[in-house]
Amino acid sequence: MRPRFRSNGLAAAVVVALAATMAGSAGGPSARDGAGLRDPPQLVSHGGLLRVRLDVERRRVDVAGRKLWALTYNGRYMPPTLRIRPGDRLELAMRNRLGADTNLHVHGLHVSPTGASDDVIHIHIRPGETFHYSYRFPADLAPGTYWYHSHQHPMSAQQVAGGMSGVIVVDGLKRHLPPALRGITEHVIGLKDFQVQGDAIRTGGLHIGAPTNRTVNGQLNPTIHIRPGEVQLWRLANISANIYYKVHLGGQPFQVIAHDANPVDRVWPADSLLLAAGARFDVLVRGGPPGRTRLETLPYSTGPAGNSFPRATLATVVSEGAPVRPVALPTTFAPTEDLGRATIARRQTVVFSENKAGTEFFINGRQFDMNRVDLRSKLNTVEEWTVRNDSDEEHSFHLHTDDFQLMSVNGRPHHGHGWQDTASVPARGRIVIRVHFTDFTGKTVLHCHILNHEDAGMMAILEIVP
Repeated sequence: MRPRFRSNGLAAAVVVALAATMAGSAGGPSARDGAGLRDPPQLVSHGGLLRVRLDVERRRVDVAGRKLWALTYNGRYMPPTLRIRPGDRLELAMRNRLGADTNLHVHGLHVSPTGASDDVIHIHIRPGETFHYSYRFPADLAPGTYWYHSHQHPMSAQQVAGGMSGVIVVDGLKRHLPPALRGITEHVIGLKDFQVQGDAIRTGGLHIGAPTNRTVNGQLNPTIHIRPGEVQLWRLANISANIYYKVHLGGQPFQVIAHDANPVDRVWPADSLLLAAGARFDVLVRGGPPGRTRLETLPYSTGPAGNSFPRATLATVVSEGAPVRPVALPTTFAPTEDLGRATIARRQTVVFSENKAGTEFFINGRQFDMNRVDLRSKLNTVEEWTVRNDSDEEHSFHLHTDDFQLMSVNGRPHHGHGWQDTASVPARGRIVIRVHFTDFTGKTVLHCHILNHEDAGMMAILEIVP
């Protein structure tokens, strides 16, 4: 297996420029090995509005039991969870106190890709500047788990790996549960990894397959408490820059109720769940017999030219206390739109490829150019795309603005019981997706969510036209 792509050398300049920035503690207790899981603090909308200020800066913080320099939102390695409801507005002021440009992407949210909304192509917040984002969410916004992170090309991998990612929750999933389960405990399981360079989290020279520290909410092997028979809602979110997770809970299957913040029509069980870069699952978990169980990521390889991720413990689940009378889990869940019989307005092909050295990455033979439109699609139509991978490693396909239905993988029909915004494309393989373009026109992007690959060219501009 050849060494994988390093992020570009801009990171070194960023580190030097930031070396004299403000120091300080992130506040709160240190995240020590084995401590109880701490959900991130929440900023919750009221009266249809959430006002947020996010300060972006390099700070010395407590992370996984160590004090390290990191790139933070509001001084935290695991920043606040933004919690909204369908139909809300989000007014977000982002102040850049880094020594480099940055911006913000609200991953998976169905919002405008233009103006002061989710425009990752044109918005670049300069050092010292404050930008005022304004998002208006549709009344039918799908409930579930989303996330926010830097999308500053070509430094997205550096900034996300440095710590710039957090969770967004859109309320509404629990209303589809039986009444007896609507008050259950829920936890954010934010999967973030970091590599260390001296006394700092590494942002430059990122090797995807290098040894790394896998954390849950910035904690190393935290303890998650549950009572025997109790049902909890876990929001599994891969908010790392590059790596995959194959999440497994010994002896206890996950019951999937949403994928990439899209509620499923039928609840489906899974012994393990593959979270490609950027993916999320909302799952129900039932407490087993009294005892301790490992929540772990299993060994996973992304192909002969990719990376082999080893087994690692993520958290320890402790089942203890008075047993809870078992409640039947749902089998059906929420209505979904099935594009299987939709009229197809157009078929397009998207090809992922890379050079032999694994240092340059392409979509349809070209590297990203912010001044070029690569694909066009019409509003209020359904298109079928074949996403082909001509390389020897998996890629994590992600589409902004509109989610899609995964129809097949390598020619085999896929029944995911809902939509998603991220899908892993097998090495030398292909997926077929269908997209219904609704509500928003303008220029948006599609890319590999392995951010090293995106920064090295694997991103394209899609223009949605009236």
